[in-house]
Amino acid sequence: MGVDDHQIGRITCGLMLYRVIMKSINMKDSEMKLPDIAQLGEAERDENGRLYLKRFRELFDPLQVDISAVEALAALRLAGRSLHLLQERWGAAHGLSEGRMGVLFRLFRCGDMPLGELADDLVMTPRNVTGLVDHLERDGLVSRVPDPEDRRSVRARLTEAGRARIDAIWKEGLERQFTLVEGLSKDELAQLRHLSLTLVENARKELGK
Repeated sequence: MGVDDHQIGRITCGLMLYRVIMKSINMKDSEMKLPDIAQLGEAERDENGRLYLKRFRELFDPLQVDISAVEALAALRLAGRSLHLLQERWGAAHGLSEGRMGVLFRLFRCGDMPLGELADDLVMTPRNVTGLVDHLERDGLVSRVPDPEDRRSVRARLTEAGRARIDAIWKEGLERQFTLVEGLSKDELAQLRHLSLTLVENARKELGK
């Protein structure tokens, strides 16, 4: 049986969409750009008023399988990437990367910290945290001080310049978070937190196998 031009067009379109989705799901955060997200189309609402990506569903329609899990996890990953891009853009406006800003905020809230503990709190490798602290130290925002509890270890400490930098922007960061969750009730935010942490726990179980 032959394939007409219309069918070829649908196959080509589906293949292109598949590549866009897989690229957006698997690419590194540093490679993610807003146009890649936009290629998935605007979100629409289903009969229950819930948002979904029509083009994503169209890709999987021929398979006739339940894609609720894939669809939800893809949406979560896209949300995370979008938030990461916004955080990077905001940090860049203040001359900081997202990682460096994370270090400064953690030290601002918790005080001096051993680099290993700082890495654990930020869910980073010790090597990454060391690199971030190196940059912040060169910029005069963080200093290394001896750890009184372990002479083999050092702690990261905010300098006066670092404290002044964070003190000037932390309220703006809080306001931005409120803007991002605009329209969500406290119950919905609690549910979002619960569902996100449930996925984290499930992922930990899988990683522990």
